[in-house]
Amino acid sequence: MPSEFDIIRRYFTRPVKRALLGVGDDCALIAPELGAALAVSTDMLIEGRHFFAGADAAHLGHKALAVNLSDLAAMGAAPRYASLALALPEADERWLAQFAQGFFALAEAFGVELIGGDTTRGPRSLCITVIGSVPSQLALRRDGARAGDEVWLSGCTGDAALALAHLNARARLPDAALAHCLARLHTPAPRVALGLALRGLATSAIDVSDGLVADLGHIGERSGVAIELRHADVPRSRALADCSDVRLAQECLLAGGDDYELAFTARPDARARVEAIFAEPGLTLTRIGTIVAGKPGMVSVYDAGGNIMPIASEGFDHFGG
Repeated sequence: MPSEFDIIRRYFTRPVKRALLGVGDDCALIAPELGAALAVSTDMLIEGRHFFAGADAAHLGHKALAVNLSDLAAMGAAPRYASLALALPEADERWLAQFAQGFFALAEAFGVELIGGDTTRGPRSLCITVIGSVPSQLALRRDGARAGDEVWLSGCTGDAALALAHLNARARLPDAALAHCLARLHTPAPRVALGLALRGLATSAIDVSDGLVADLGHIGERSGVAIELRHADVPRSRALADCSDVRLAQECLLAGGDDYELAFTARPDARARVEAIFAEPGLTLTRIGTIVAGKPGMVSVYDAGGNIMPIASEGFDHFGG
């Protein structure tokens, strides 16, 4: 069975091009970029809480990094470095090879260098810290939304939650819809290019990881404003639109987690510039609501008749049941 150092050397040691010193020492060494701030984010994925036992290792390698890159995207930061801490019940070399394959495929696509981390025996958990770079005055934050701003969303929400509902036997999806939703759940696409394009344009931004209403509420809290959403304008995939369980579809759309889309706000006079953004092929940007004066963090969802809709669940709680 390989030792801790064998695992690090075989599966997670790669040459670095940007860092001064990478894996193999007590610390990595990096040089800050002139005039830029470092954006740093850490996320954990725990077996049984964030993913099922026996989940595909390559998918986990991709997703563990993707959720962190999504945080950098929400700040308008360019990805630079990552560290990785792994707790594993055993040193399964097949699992390690597949995990590393998924991790490094995404890392190379976004120019991320793995510069350190840790491994130990224990219940399976994955913890990644990413470091990005953003000009200090152009960082996207949650506290810049003002009354009158428009609320925008990239892509659509609810597909990952619908996949989870299928896996938990709460829904039964046709094969094509299931394949689409499982891809959204297991291999999310971090909207890094969009985050970079929103520098100097968005007044606030957040990545949608715990549910659309819940995450927009964080913008409202930090900015001291309320938010009004138009339910009919919130985009949804064909898979979600075709879901026969209307209550479940609404729950997934507004409160489902694991979307990793960007929700952001912008001034009305910036609308043409937002609509002109071409971040990646096939990615749509949709106006879904408005920032208003009101109780900070309050998110109200209106139906087509102008009535406030009840929301059974606002989003994922990492300490919930």
